[in-house]
Amino acid sequence: MKLIVALGGNALLQRGQPLTAALQLAAIRAVAVPLARLAQAHTLVITHGNGPQVGLLALQGDAYYQTNSAVPGYPLDVLDAQTQGMVGYLLEQELTNLLPPALTVATLVTRVEVNANDAAFAHPNKPIGPVYTAEQAQAMAQQHGWAMAADGTGMRRVVASPVPVHVLNLHAIRALLAKHSVVIAAGGGGIPVVRAGETGENDDAGRWRGVEAVIDKDLCSALLAHVLEADCLIIVTDVDAVYLDWGLPTQRALGRVTPQFLAQHVFAAGSMEPKVRAACDFVNRTGRTCHIGALENLEALLDGSSGTTVVADSTTP
Repeated sequence: MKLIVALGGNALLQRGQPLTAALQLAAIRAVAVPLARLAQAHTLVITHGNGPQVGLLALQGDAYYQTNSAVPGYPLDVLDAQTQGMVGYLLEQELTNLLPPALTVATLVTRVEVNANDAAFAHPNKPIGPVYTAEQAQAMAQQHGWAMAADGTGMRRVVASPVPVHVLNLHAIRALLAKHSVVIAAGGGGIPVVRAGETGENDDAGRWRGVEAVIDKDLCSALLAHVLEADCLIIVTDVDAVYLDWGLPTQRALGRVTPQFLAQHVFAAGSMEPKVRAACDFVNRTGRTCHIGALENLEALLDGSSGTTVVADSTTP
């Protein structure tokens, strides 16, 4: 089958862990093992989140700016590109270490078009960076002018997350797949770009430029799975399934469900909600299947014996 596997940023680095290079490498080595097994049996495109990583790069840039005001931090689109290279490099290397030489791995720095007038630019809701206490979050908001929002029991910085419209490197992805490569693409949801004329500029109308945002990687993965005509989309996160009443004594995991069933319920914004929305979007567009669940159950997700399976069959209870 042709599979799109979307790795959550928190699946690559556990929630609350220090954002160190050693811990990031250890997490990627762990995920590479089941991914390598999938790659030997299926055509595989891997996407990944970048919330923790892009937030760290933003903090590092700001810390340098505090000591050298002549060098401000880089904008988010450039940081998105940096995380694609960083996470993609580590994934590519660890997969290459596990796969036979005939099966190559390629990381593609991927641009994704968004709408310059997307309402998300006025309503940031995408969590990035580390988790703070309420007191730390208040101090960071005052110091940097950042928007902050609850994430689990803590607080995180939130940024604009516009809806992906077009993946601009599709020809390259298709060419790599035709050569039987494992492709790592659209990392962090892709680098958000718009055409200059869309925002009213008179100069360089029609030219591409980056914008300050982090695209939701699940929505971009669903779009990519649709245009590549994937047989299945797998969304890997740090919980074992989609839950109703999450965090309450009545919480229960969902098994096999339809988009119509999921539409009747509310899920946490910025965490499970975009995963559910992406799954429903893919299933509704294609009639194919999406699985949501934990990294350690990756192969069981594919056969439907673990996690939440979203199907188009309207007879499914």
